[in-house]
Amino acid sequence: MPAKRKSPQVSTATKTPVKKAVVAKNDIIDLGKRTKGKFVLDDGSEFEGYSFGAPVSVTGEVVFNTGMVGYPESLTDPSYRGQILVLTYPLIGNYGVPDENEKDELGLPKYFESDSIQITALIIADYSPVPSHWTCHESLGAWLTKHKIPALFGIDTRQLTKKLRDGGACLGKIEFGSDKIKFEDPNKRNLVAEASRKKPQTFGSGRHKIVAIDCGIKNNIIRYMVSKNIELKVVPWNYDIHQENYDGLFISNGPGNPMMAAQTIKLVKQALEEKKPVFGICLGNQIMALAAGAKTFKMKFGNRGMNQPCIDLRTTLCYITPQNHGFAVDNDSLSPDWKPLFMNANDYTN
Repeated sequence: MPAKRKSPQVSTATKTPVKKAVVAKNDIIDLGKRTKGKFVLDDGSEFEGYSFGAPVSVTGEVVFNTGMVGYPESLTDPSYRGQILVLTYPLIGNYGVPDENEKDELGLPKYFESDSIQITALIIADYSPVPSHWTCHESLGAWLTKHKIPALFGIDTRQLTKKLRDGGACLGKIEFGSDKIKFEDPNKRNLVAEASRKKPQTFGSGRHKIVAIDCGIKNNIIRYMVSKNIELKVVPWNYDIHQENYDGLFISNGPGNPMMAAQTIKLVKQALEEKKPVFGICLGNQIMALAAGAKTFKMKFGNRGMNQPCIDLRTTLCYITPQNHGFAVDNDSLSPDWKPLFMNANDYTN
């Protein structure tokens, strides 16, 4: 007979300790014990859902995102400031939320796009109250509750998204109990000023010096630029960039109506007149256009997701891009000195 095999011996010193995620008091399975909230659109539509965030009444612009993963990044993206975010992927929360105190080599939050949750509220179909992932530090519900962000699940997000697809982005509000509030349009606020950092910060020490105007810049943009041998000085939205000696100017993404950032537009106009190399993405692209004398407009739907097809008008090659904006450049208003570089293949916007 073959010798009996011994069970392998595992040293206790090599075992990786299992993280126990922090959960919220409202991360309970029994729906009968959950707080209910009402989600109301400005067209009169009403939805009832179960709370898994902070039970506070809020109002904002209702938009949807089609991403299947990446909710920690989306919820901390400054471009979502002032918005009630609807996630179309049905199951949310199953991998929890990483530790927001963990930093990368630049001192930025390692797993998030900014220092805080930027959305006004979250709407989903189904919430997973028991998360499981090796980076999980706390449940989504615990994280939202800690930052006083309301969230509802149990809502038919398919019906809601079809309504937004037909009618476009609209205003909405979440109400709990007798706490009634009025609709407010966040695009009438200067959301860029709210999202921008308050003082300059320098990252990296590369041979090229780039000044980045922070209109709501994402942390991963900073990380990417520094990786390209760049010294990146990130400055507030209204910072006098003309006191700086730089090789190029970058205008970041950001929330809301670009017309509200009048001081940024004025600064970029000066840089264009001085023939400085200038590059802008998302809201930064719109600010460049406004500085050049063109116009922007409010889109019916906006482009929000990780799978937006864009055509390079120089080569006709199509690229899949992540986007998050509700305003766009009016191509017809561009002067003869300017021409579109990329076109969205879905709605033909700049």
